[in-house]
Amino acid sequence: MNPLDQAARIGREIDGKVVKPRRQLAMVFDLNKCIGCHTCSIACKTQWTREEGMEEMYWAVVNTAPGKGTPKDYETMGGGFEANGLARPSRIPGREEYGDAWQFNQKEVLFDGGGKEAYLQPTNFKGEKPKWGPNWDEDEGGGEYPNSHFFYLPRLCNHCTHPACLEACPRGAIYKREQDGIVLIDDQKCKGYRFCMEACPYKRIYYNHVKLVSQKCIFCFPRIDQGVAPACARQCPGRMRFVGYLDDENGPIHKLVHKWKVALPLHEEFGTDPNVFYVPPLSPPSVTETGKPDPSKPRIPTEYLERLFGPRVRESLAIIDEEKAKKARGEESELMDILIVYRWPEDIFPDFTKDPATL
Repeated sequence: MNPLDQAARIGREIDGKVVKPRRQLAMVFDLNKCIGCHTCSIACKTQWTREEGMEEMYWAVVNTAPGKGTPKDYETMGGGFEANGLARPSRIPGREEYGDAWQFNQKEVLFDGGGKEAYLQPTNFKGEKPKWGPNWDEDEGGGEYPNSHFFYLPRLCNHCTHPACLEACPRGAIYKREQDGIVLIDDQKCKGYRFCMEACPYKRIYYNHVKLVSQKCIFCFPRIDQGVAPACARQCPGRMRFVGYLDDENGPIHKLVHKWKVALPLHEEFGTDPNVFYVPPLSPPSVTETGKPDPSKPRIPTEYLERLFGPRVRESLAIIDEEKAKKARGEESELMDILIVYRWPEDIFPDFTKDPATL
């Protein structure tokens, strides 16, 4: 591969010239509308991860925040890049940290007559009682009563502009599609070294223990190529997953990220320039010891949201509050109209409105 072709795949500077994909697909999640139903996770799993060796894979997952995430404590594992562009030290998460696909003693309980003395119990790949799973701490959240709080945080591969996984792969098996910036792994080239898993700071790459290759979200590119939205987005009942091109000034992605600047990346400090963005969650007021609301102190600590989405989160929340107040007064608000999504699917993924059942 010549240097310019290599640059087109990587989107990095080679021989003093920066060559990037022609366009970049992105997603925006409106966290104020996620109900934690996991329809996105199941839509993805039933379409892409049903084969042998993929039992524990959830390319699309919904974590509870605050929480340890998937894999467990991924935020502290390292990966990505330092401010000077050098790779950050990291490690590969283990199967137990991802949460292995559990086995149950159905035969004993349901077929061997043990139902009166035994009950269904899970075991992990070691045959032991599990100590962690993909949503082990679901709905636990943080804070103390009466100011307990949590929100749902959907996660998938960020299809980064500067993918650490791509730079870590010695096989050249990972590349960004020139037409839309989707990051893919070539199964024919991958040898399962798992340097990509180590380098990804979001730890959204899985290892197939049967095929001995790394696998991850493919942004449903076979659907994208046919004008169909990704399965996780199209099946979302909350209409909270926007899909489109960052450079489309008339599209919802550009308006939410660049015009209104209310959609923010997760852990921008990881240095990979992710292309999945989040509209941060609004919060009810905290409650005082006497049971009265305290509007000056949100129940979800703003400091926690800043740790996830960076210092611009305060500005983002202020803009949303202001526009919401305008709408409540009967005034026009483009931002609220975008977030409400009056027309589905035209308003939420305008370039991918085809019904897959018609293809």
